[in-house]
Amino acid sequence: MAAALGLGAVFFLLLPLRAAEPSVELAASAASPAAPPGIRAAARARTRSRPAPVTDVAKLCVCDLLVAQCDVNCCCDSDCSAADFSLFTTCSVPIVTGDSRLCSQKAAIYSLDVEADPPERIFKLIDQVNPSIFCIHATNYKQALSFSSPEMPASENFDQLLKQFGNPSFSAEPDSWNMNTDAPNPSDANETYRYKYGVPIQTVDAFLRLPSPVVSSWCSDVNPAGFLVNQATKCTRSVSVEKCGNIQAVSMLFYINSSILAVPKSSQMVNITVQSIVVQSLNGMRTLLNGSDVLRLPLILDELCINIVLGVNTKPVPLSGNPGYVVGLPIRAGFRPQGSGIIQNTNKYSQLTILQSTSNQDCLAAQGTRTPILFGYNMISGCKLRITADMKCQPLTQTLLDLLKGQSFPEYVASFGNSQAQDVLDWVPITHLHTSEQSSCQIPVSLEIEVKWTKYGSLVNPQARIVNVTATITTTTAKQLPSGRERTIPIISSVVFTDISSPAEPGYKAWPTINAKLPFDFFFPFV
Repeated sequence: MAAALGLGAVFFLLLPLRAAEPSVELAASAASPAAPPGIRAAARARTRSRPAPVTDVAKLCVCDLLVAQCDVNCCCDSDCSAADFSLFTTCSVPIVTGDSRLCSQKAAIYSLDVEADPPERIFKLIDQVNPSIFCIHATNYKQALSFSSPEMPASENFDQLLKQFGNPSFSAEPDSWNMNTDAPNPSDANETYRYKYGVPIQTVDAFLRLPSPVVSSWCSDVNPAGFLVNQATKCTRSVSVEKCGNIQAVSMLFYINSSILAVPKSSQMVNITVQSIVVQSLNGMRTLLNGSDVLRLPLILDELCINIVLGVNTKPVPLSGNPGYVVGLPIRAGFRPQGSGIIQNTNKYSQLTILQSTSNQDCLAAQGTRTPILFGYNMISGCKLRITADMKCQPLTQTLLDLLKGQSFPEYVASFGNSQAQDVLDWVPITHLHTSEQSSCQIPVSLEIEVKWTKYGSLVNPQARIVNVTATITTTTAKQLPSGRERTIPIISSVVFTDISSPAEPGYKAWPTINAKLPFDFFFPFV
């Protein structure tokens, strides 16, 4: 049995068009009638809820140029002492303010009292009012006063931008803006409901359980299977012939009659499918069962308890990359029965394969000998077929098709190296093409497989993704040979990988736009 766990993911990278806008209120500073008490109270409450202003004019000093030294006539320099001020002739910067676009702000006034002995500096803070009717009432984010040039993604800063803006939501606000510290973090919630190493794999009713010895060698049926934990255990079970049909752990339904949760505590389920069943007779002979009768329930027959489960082997489906394909690993392929997901067996014939050449180059001797197609490797193989006069067209055509495509040519290939079987949209259908001439007997002579792939994801670490697979059968005319004559024709099978990736060009899909909106009371009290 095998269960494919998890979901295949599509990496989209959303880069920001512009950062989230902080709170900036516009107000008219002209004289206006007194506002109603309710509005004034709401305004006071809104003001109290804002963070502290980002500019402290008492700490600003534009004339402080020397480090740890007093600048001459710089009255706001914190490195200057009273003795230094007595030597000043004037204050080079008499007033220091924040942003001139604010309606009301603090201003630091510096002057010298030359009549004092010795002369001393005078410092005071005043409230300065902006006479313009178009001014900013309040701001708590200095960067909101202007739009900075966006940082263009490139190979050097791509991972840094991905870390900053690669989440479903992002913000350019400082951490101090997060006033509601009790609110849960959405990323923490996603981290909670996710399988981690060693966590029991959940099913609809409980956990995925496998028999295992606990204290002694006797089997315990409550041993949960851990996520990503490989287990191989053996235990002993006592079975009564009269009650073999009532023991759950010896029936196949005990292991497959449940659905695995794709994500813990979710409603998305992954069914457990039976890949193969091996039956063992009394003399030890083992037989592989195929077809619809693979599921057999325990029953009593001739005083024997038959169809007892002796071993359960859960094998993960082999991957060829995580997520993108790795050069040199096989291309994963499979089939899709009506109304179900992709079925991929663990044997080599579930992969996309090609005819394997033999030393004697005899096509009939090479029939059934195939090798997996390895991602990124262009391959060509072939053989020679000897045609005699007594060969019929239809049987010969079918023989050559089986030789080129194999007994069961897959219908789909995985777009990623870790595509899951339940994600049907993550698999690419194989397109079949035929090139032939108008003739009575056309026999296939070549199979050409073209795999188109593209680079997906980060510029620094792109992942290989298959986007299209085309299988082209080329036929030729087979003429009837005279009696006793023979003809040898070459049969060729090839695979070509084509990179159709567009050149990586850093940039935005669309340039940022400014969506400027005025508050509803912008022209109050004029209208």
